[in-house]
Amino acid sequence: MKRLLMCVLAVGLLPAAAALQFDGDPQRAATLRSCDTDRDRGRQAESRRCYQALANSAAPALVRAEAQWALGDLRAANELFRAAAAAAPRSVQPRLRWGRLYLAAHQYAEAAALFAEAQQLDANSFELQVAAAELGAQRFQGGAALEELGKLAAQQPQRSEPLLITSQLQLDAGDTAAAIDSATRALTLLESQQRTPLAALSALAAAELAAGRDPQATVDKALRFNPRYGDIHATLARTEIMRRRYREAAQWLQRAVQVEPDNWQALEELGVNQLRLGDADGARRALERAYAGDPFSATTVNTLRVLDTLPQYTVEQSSSPPLALLLHRKESAVLQPYVEQLARQAIASFSARYGWQPKRPIRIELYPNHDDFAVRTAGLPGIGLLGVTFGDVVAMDSPSGRRTGDFHWGSTLWHELAHVFSLSATDHRVPRWLSEGLSVFEEWRTGPTPGVAIEPNVLDAWSAGKLLPVARLDEGFMRPAYEGQVQVSYAQAGLVCLFIEQRHGIDKLVALLHQYQRDTTVPAAVQAALGLSSEAFDIEFAAFMKQRFAPWAADPKRLRVQLRAAQTALEKKDWEAATRAAREAVQVLPEYTGSASGYLLLAAARLGAGDKPAAIEALLAWRAAGGWDPEGQRQLVQLLSEAGREAEALPVRVALNFVDPLALADHQPLGEQLLKTGKPLEARREYRALLALQTQDPATAWLGLARAEAAAGNAVLARRHALQSLEIAPHFRPAQQFLLELRGEPAP
Repeated sequence: MKRLLMCVLAVGLLPAAAALQFDGDPQRAATLRSCDTDRDRGRQAESRRCYQALANSAAPALVRAEAQWALGDLRAANELFRAAAAAAPRSVQPRLRWGRLYLAAHQYAEAAALFAEAQQLDANSFELQVAAAELGAQRFQGGAALEELGKLAAQQPQRSEPLLITSQLQLDAGDTAAAIDSATRALTLLESQQRTPLAALSALAAAELAAGRDPQATVDKALRFNPRYGDIHATLARTEIMRRRYREAAQWLQRAVQVEPDNWQALEELGVNQLRLGDADGARRALERAYAGDPFSATTVNTLRVLDTLPQYTVEQSSSPPLALLLHRKESAVLQPYVEQLARQAIASFSARYGWQPKRPIRIELYPNHDDFAVRTAGLPGIGLLGVTFGDVVAMDSPSGRRTGDFHWGSTLWHELAHVFSLSATDHRVPRWLSEGLSVFEEWRTGPTPGVAIEPNVLDAWSAGKLLPVARLDEGFMRPAYEGQVQVSYAQAGLVCLFIEQRHGIDKLVALLHQYQRDTTVPAAVQAALGLSSEAFDIEFAAFMKQRFAPWAADPKRLRVQLRAAQTALEKKDWEAATRAAREAVQVLPEYTGSASGYLLLAAARLGAGDKPAAIEALLAWRAAGGWDPEGQRQLVQLLSEAGREAEALPVRVALNFVDPLALADHQPLGEQLLKTGKPLEARREYRALLALQTQDPATAWLGLARAEAAAGNAVLARRHALQSLEIAPHFRPAQQFLLELRGEPAP
């Protein structure tokens, strides 16, 4: 069956099972309420007949739109809401309900536009304020503030929705006690009003699960009200997914579809989650069932399409350590040795440091098509991530999944493998900030291109007082309050780990991670591991930041001023002025190694002045600080080679493979240099890469491979490869001479 890659369009909405929510809007037409009651009680046949009768009636378009929404015909509902809004250009209600359709379908931009249009008509509408707050909560934004929700709850204390949204925000922030309290208060309200309690029971069960309590009594209460309410299990699964506990999520999703076999959304989520666990067959079974019930779901269609591409991939297995590498056939021969080498090094390093050994094979998947990776990860194309870890499954872009120089695939793999250890060593209890912080720290300290790399915008946020206390650092990942806060939080988390290592020692950093082998809080973990309150920790970290970044803090504008001055001077070929400005930029923030960094500007200035030794030193300093841009590294290789410093060029040549391994021109000189330095096995890898990349000179590549095998003591293979070289180029004299040398005969 051919499936096209689907993007979410205005009418390509998500499945009905997750669409109609218990939003409690009292302005919905009274004729819908008997249908709602049947639905809420699990009387599906009766509710469908009721909604169908309304959909086929002469009722107003707004009523028929609600009925079609409940029936799952979202296209028809969309058009009817459009008609209702057109017929009442000054009415809030059709725009509010239409926006809620998009909100339920996770089409947030469309929902926001409709809510904004409705706000122009009535900015004081309580229902509109509730909907906007829910939109902020679902978008993981800081806009849906608890203070504003508190005002809404005080404004209409009989309404449960502000409490339910508040409970979700509190749960996301890790305040499970407050989340339980808010959900319990909402439940009490709904029961006293004899309204459906299902939304409150779902919120309460989720908060109980996150708090380490058994939610089964709450689940049983919901199922007594509606025996077919699979969504409560799906809600618990989503809670586990937010905590990155994918195996536990699978169990809840399986219960959801047992209770409600036609819950297409739960089936879809089960399929996507099975893929997170590396179970492609189980994913396909669940997704095929979801597709049969709802062929319009973009996530289902996209994920099935990606599964259809899996025959184009190879799976390479190794046993020590246990690895399974899923690589596309067109590049597996080139990438496999580099991926395996890096994975082995990472596993050995992290096992020793964190005291945990993999219990199952670690599966590493590299996707040459970024949209395939995005769909495999999130169900939809267009995400900006480079890699994702699902327990012991790592998925990421391959080097060809992005433009050359856009990302360092080796550091990305190193980062994701660090997640495998921080998650698994704590049974996924580690807070997000610490897992991300350790991964960033490992990139800086032990990765293929070590160096503490910091972007200026991170220090902009620091100087503006926007870094979060350690106890709340997860909020920067979960609910960013300003543009770029997620990226700032990555850097802050890495700096927190660097601070702990430098001030307290690596053993204390590992001890902090091990605190999460049981349920605990950030303040309790910090106190137990470091002997500090979280407030005292924040004071020490602030002092660390002031000390480390003192040159930058003295004048936060100075870095950009000097970078601009260096660039302007370069354009004017004023090499000395460019040199002065670039050197000052490096002194202000030596951790900045990006493409416009002072190091690279300094190297350009010294080259312009004809001072190649100084340019080399600038590039060596750039690389030592964490610089990795492939063109910068190639320039350094060229300068070192011209200066006769091949020994220093060799590690730079090797490092290029972890940035741009599919570049044909780098492998031949690296292979030659590895042979000269007595590293035949590494040289063999380079000549094999040349052949896999279909070099235009295969005879030379085969001869290089023959020489590598001979140096490794494999005379039979050496002879075979030399003959392969001569088969391609019968008069290739170097290959002829090599064969004579193998036989012990003198060259003519």
